[in-house]
Amino acid sequence: MKRVVILGSTGSIGQSALEVIKCFPDEFRVLALSANSNIDLLYRQAKVYHPEYVCVNQKNSALELNSRLKSGVKVLFGPDGLSKIINTKGVDIVLLAISGAAALSPLLETIESGISVALANKEALVMAGPIIIKRALEKKVKIIPIDSEQSAIWQCLEGQEKRSLKNIYLTASGGPLRNTQRAAFKNISVKQVLKHPRWKMGKKITVDSATLMNKGLELLEAMYLFDTGPDKIKILIHPQAIIHSMVEFIDGVLLAQLSATDMRIPIQYALSYPKRLPNRIKAVDFYRLKELNFEKPNFKKFPCLGLAYQAAREEGTAPCVLNAANEVSVAEFLQGKIKFMDIPKVIEKVLEKHQNIKQPDLNEIKLQDSWARRQAYRIIGGLKG
Repeated sequence: MKRVVILGSTGSIGQSALEVIKCFPDEFRVLALSANSNIDLLYRQAKVYHPEYVCVNQKNSALELNSRLKSGVKVLFGPDGLSKIINTKGVDIVLLAISGAAALSPLLETIESGISVALANKEALVMAGPIIIKRALEKKVKIIPIDSEQSAIWQCLEGQEKRSLKNIYLTASGGPLRNTQRAAFKNISVKQVLKHPRWKMGKKITVDSATLMNKGLELLEAMYLFDTGPDKIKILIHPQAIIHSMVEFIDGVLLAQLSATDMRIPIQYALSYPKRLPNRIKAVDFYRLKELNFEKPNFKKFPCLGLAYQAAREEGTAPCVLNAANEVSVAEFLQGKIKFMDIPKVIEKVLEKHQNIKQPDLNEIKLQDSWARRQAYRIIGGLKG
């Protein structure tokens, strides 16, 4: 039986992971759960899954949750609380579903503890990919991707020689604005942007899908996970989202991973690896599947994708700065403070101001992350003016 810690249990990935665990009581046991601030849902999860620990971000939330749980579960808070649950005795795997840059520290601590990671966060690898991968190799820690695209690539590459790789085809549904004319972007609303045609996701990642920055972050993530350059990673728009990604080898053979559009599938495999477990998720019906379509991405319509390729080629602190500027811009858009088309403008201006550090240490990455956020807010202040 695998003993599981879920960091970010109240988000969409965390909830789906608990659904998977519930289906396999003989395979998995929940040792600890964490959430940012949704103590109502965390309380309900604790009553169902009976973890030893739960952790929230703020002390006041922890006190309130502790009074509601009364006994049986230890309630922790803040970074020290996360550290304690990561280092709980007997943890077999940490499923990391904390969003944004906040995942960097717990990811590194999990690796330092020698614990396998089921990774559902892009931003940490984007910020500090070379440092994370180097430390994981040194500690012999397996990082198992949960994103459907990265999981697909990982499965297709398993057992293959690196020198035989020719191209990675990273697929994208095209997001909620694939069929929307660029001229309409000027006045598009938050509500329209959050209507994804295929996936049910959190707000931030749905906006990233609309700008195609999500694919840009996945490009950077794939570079580090699979030790390859951006020139070998091609973005391919695939509206049906049945092929989750493909790998092309030097002999002309392509391997693709296909499955239903359901995040529980890659989550289940990340948790059960190397075993495969049955499930009741409806499989792809090839007799009813009429077509599979593919398109080139439109870099003019979605400039965030081009900015991500730029950062990927520069490497150093450029990916960290890209990510920070994007996080700030998306948050401001979701609050109605900037327009949708301002998102790539802000990111581009921050990158223009950035002086790249080619081989940064962790402290330099954190400093550049903070710098980029301040710059983004300044630029946004100018837009408002």
